[in-house]
Amino acid sequence: KIVCMDATTTPETPVTELTEAESWDRLSGVSLGRLVTTVGGWTEIFPVNYVVQHHTLLFRTAEGTKLLTAVLNKHVVFEADDHNVAGGWSVVLRGTARLLATAAEIEEAEQAGLYPWVATQKLRFVRVTPDTLTGRQFVFGPEPDGTALVS
Repeated sequence: KIVCMDATTTPETPVTELTEAESWDRLSGVSLGRLVTTVGGWTEIFPVNYVVQHHTLLFRTAEGTKLLTAVLNKHVVFEADDHNVAGGWSVVLRGTARLLATAAEIEEAEQAGLYPWVATQKLRFVRVTPDTLTGRQFVFGPEPDGTALVS
């Protein structure tokens, strides 16, 4: 897991690493992210609405490319971010996606309060279990003038 300094980002330190707890807090605070998979030598990116449950990510999907590529790949990447006028953050989770199959797994997933955003049936639950979790926080500001750079 991540080993980081605390997130005391300032204009003098415009990028700081988030702790694991801070990264989970950020992921729990938004509901839209991007699932990255690979199929046939191509990288695929899918926007998904999700929830955090037991330090894993949970999303629903229908039969199709997203489900197929998520469960066929040994590893997937998931990214979520957010920003306001002063700054932003980004969290990247690398892990394993697994289609939930047992009645107990599905019942537990149904307790998470995850509902499709689009008026389509999404009957499959996929859980992404992290291998690594990294996060960064940013303070927006002007580019340094470069006078301190030596060529």
